[in-house]
Amino acid sequence: MDRSELADFLRRRREQLTPADVGLPPGVRRRTPGLRRDEVALLAGMSTDYYTRLEQSRGPRPSTQVLAALARALRFSNDERDHLYHLCDHAAPGRELADKHVGPGIMHVLAKLDDTAATVITDLGEVLVQNRMHTLLVGDHANRRGWDRFYAWRWFTDPSSRAIFPPEDWDRLGRKHVADLRATAARRSRDADVTEFVSRLRSASAEFERFWNEHEVAVRISDTKRILHPEVGLIDTICETLLTPNEAQRLLVYLPRPGTDAAEKLDLLRVIGTQHLLPAHDGVQGLTLK
Repeated sequence: MDRSELADFLRRRREQLTPADVGLPPGVRRRTPGLRRDEVALLAGMSTDYYTRLEQSRGPRPSTQVLAALARALRFSNDERDHLYHLCDHAAPGRELADKHVGPGIMHVLAKLDDTAATVITDLGEVLVQNRMHTLLVGDHANRRGWDRFYAWRWFTDPSSRAIFPPEDWDRLGRKHVADLRATAARRSRDADVTEFVSRLRSASAEFERFWNEHEVAVRISDTKRILHPEVGLIDTICETLLTPNEAQRLLVYLPRPGTDAAEKLDLLRVIGTQHLLPAHDGVQGLTLK
């Protein structure tokens, strides 16, 4: 691991970004260009002390999970992300369909959707990044690890994950998960990650196995979702799916369903979320991507 090169690389890229680039308010009393260390740490979901030690050529070698979070927070291109991994003596992730790096363009779009719930997932349903409104709407996925980061895995192995949806919608939503996964499995039939994911689900859930054997296929482009929020009640949404060109990643956007009170409830949720933000310091609050 080249600690001095890593420190220089992180510092220079941090200084090239502005708060507006990452969806943060400008704040006041900025004595140096770019983002502050605490802002990068907040965006990456780590402590300021840990990030500071990286910029000071101290501390242990970061894990690949930490590097992925830093690459997203600092809006790295694929080449910059690979360089980051190499500096820490990790193999750079492949750039095949299963690539989990969210590029700077998608991150910029996500930051601009500050009043709309949105998230980026893989074609297997792994949550890569959420914006603040999506976290307020369905909960924070930032600390989930392993298979628990995948929507379908939690749906079929953890009954509590369905609690935010009305019970009468469970069968329809479960079938949607399986039909979409069928389409992905056919498109990527030779990919080991897809084969393993389906195999584990078939072993872990009799319900999944039953739906899988029905062989329904349907790519999820647009769907309706009713969400039971503990603070504002039932919210009727339309979930629109925007695909990246190679279909490896999907940007999900949750919009209020016309003819319902969803818009008013989402506005209320936004206000409630503002009240829950971290205390302000130097004009910057905890309005961040998770």
